[in-house]
Amino acid sequence: MLTQKITQTFTLPNGQEVTLGTGTLARQADGAITIQVGNLVMLATVVAKKEPKEGQDFFPLSVDYQEKMGSAGRIPGSFFKREGRLNDSEILISRLVDRALRPLFPEHYVCDVQVLITLVSSDKEIMPDAMACLAASCALAVSDIPVNEAISEVRVARINGEFKVNPLRSELAHADMDFIIAATNKNIMMVEGESKECSEADLIKAIEIGHEAIRVQIDAQNQLRAKLGITTKREVVEPVVDEALLAKVKAFVEPKILAIAQSGSDKHTRSDNFKLVGEQLEAHLSEGLAEGETVDLKKAKAMFHDFQYYVVRDMMLNESRRLDGRGLTDIRQLTMSNDVLPSPHGSALFTRGETQSLTTVTLGTKLDELLIESAAESNYSKFYLHYNFPPFSTGEVKPMRGVGRREVGHGNLALRSLKQMMPAETAFPYTVRVVSDVLESNGSSSMATVCAGSLALMDAGVPLKKHVSGIAMGLISKGTQAAILSDILGDEDHLGDMDFKVTGTVDGICGVQMDIKIDGLSMELLGKALNQAKAGRLHILEAMHITIAKARDEVKPHAPRMEFMAIDSEYIGAVIGPGGKIIQEIQRETGTTITLEEKDKKGNISIFGTDKAGVIKALNWIKGIVMVPDIGEVYDSKIMSIMPYGAFVEFLPGKQGLLHISEISHSRLETLEGVIKEGEMIKVKLLDIDQKSGKYKLSAKVLIPRPERNS
Repeated sequence: MLTQKITQTFTLPNGQEVTLGTGTLARQADGAITIQVGNLVMLATVVAKKEPKEGQDFFPLSVDYQEKMGSAGRIPGSFFKREGRLNDSEILISRLVDRALRPLFPEHYVCDVQVLITLVSSDKEIMPDAMACLAASCALAVSDIPVNEAISEVRVARINGEFKVNPLRSELAHADMDFIIAATNKNIMMVEGESKECSEADLIKAIEIGHEAIRVQIDAQNQLRAKLGITTKREVVEPVVDEALLAKVKAFVEPKILAIAQSGSDKHTRSDNFKLVGEQLEAHLSEGLAEGETVDLKKAKAMFHDFQYYVVRDMMLNESRRLDGRGLTDIRQLTMSNDVLPSPHGSALFTRGETQSLTTVTLGTKLDELLIESAAESNYSKFYLHYNFPPFSTGEVKPMRGVGRREVGHGNLALRSLKQMMPAETAFPYTVRVVSDVLESNGSSSMATVCAGSLALMDAGVPLKKHVSGIAMGLISKGTQAAILSDILGDEDHLGDMDFKVTGTVDGICGVQMDIKIDGLSMELLGKALNQAKAGRLHILEAMHITIAKARDEVKPHAPRMEFMAIDSEYIGAVIGPGGKIIQEIQRETGTTITLEEKDKKGNISIFGTDKAGVIKALNWIKGIVMVPDIGEVYDSKIMSIMPYGAFVEFLPGKQGLLHISEISHSRLETLEGVIKEGEMIKVKLLDIDQKSGKYKLSAKVLIPRPERNS
């Protein structure tokens, strides 16, 4: 138990001071750290079991980031008034930390490790996601849990042409690049973010700026660890290698693995053939055993999988060929179509090799906006995307337990990419929901979601500025050899050293998600991967453009209609009416749904309905209410009531004036009986507006030729 209170401070490039502290809170954890920036305070703890579970052959790391609503002086809005399961934002931050930390642990370390990061005090201007990984790495640094080195993350954004590290939340509203970068002192480990069509060179520059800032944070962790005097870590026991068994396994499986790898077969055929070799290996090793002699088949199976890893990688490096027979830069066969389903407002089916996404678009009103809550803020989103990955997509049987973290992460990448090309609310006021159902998966289903989403949005009539496509890149490296793979398979992701997803338009990058599994990725190699990704992205965009070149001119006939207008705030009361009488009448008479929001001294009105004529009628009705009558203008008017001295007519919606009996005809009228009747339409001209009373002077006779007098 650590009881000595130790702190370490450093300064961020934006001038903010960061304080790392340990020894006061959570002292029974293996490692605990508090990090404070402004009013933001975060507690990170790490605990690892002393011994692995019996027979465990994988590394069970769990990372959970949670924001306490009390950290911002708020009470949770749920029925139970307490924090529940992690929301999507917390899951995404947990994934950012997990993906950066996981490669740092020794290869043979398989003890359970749990990292918990809790936001206990919030600051409206400090983004917590850029600090969570620093807190987690620092908690590991002050523990005796074995990690190879320290790590940290920073946000790099380009705001008004200037790159800033960890900008304030309010500054991000003006950013055209926003990336989270994770790195050790020497190597980039992870990049994730979005941009408004940035260039490959700009992305590399942002990564380099972020890496410099990360080195300062790693130095602070090392200094804190030195103050504590921690010099040793828990021992990691290397497994004993049975050299005789290894030689037998190698001799039997190596040529068979190479033959399967070179066959260019599909995913399931390849999997079945590898499984058959595994069964043959067991039979081969069990043959000719003397009485009482045994062979460790579990170890042999592990060796077999290791040989799969090395043999396949060597084939790619030495022969420049892939498991499915492609060259390193080849893209799998593309098949795509839109308008594939009759009832959704937009739909598309995108297939790339053995990966397939069926994506739909639904158009809704402001009432369908998604509420996104965190401790610091609460916002509504008019555009959201859901990604579903059912077990049949990989030919498996698994229980359906709801949305997993992987689905949240993949959906978020597709969302961030597509939203860069979404139109402004004034141009397209609908709430838009995109749903991607992955029907087949063999690598890069999130990128298939981006492509299918772009096609479906255009099919729905959403005026997307440009198509957005995505491609997943891989890397195989050994010594000085390196092979960059375009459009990777699932096996190539598993066997490779990098999973690098890049989305964008013909003019630039919209989204990036990169995970590095090895030590060392030079900027030269990163630049090469980005340029190769660009070529693949443009190839896919060309095929998408052939399928549908631009968005439909209008939404489909069965899709709801929506019109948007902005009015001066002084007219909001007139549109609503006393007790909501006017707006309710408009909705009732036109069969529409109308929402009105006051913002920036304007009233933003959205009119939503399934009947186009009703929407236009409601739009014109409101236009009439807010329209300022022009003296001298002629209006089609409706006679509302008749009095002995004239008729009251409605010449604009909500605007009535007196048409005096003397202004109806050139002849003198004693009565209006038989001349006009209620409900009749009549043209009138606005002659004047009384400046004091605001009453309107109208005339019908000025529009009628004066009869000639008899001579």
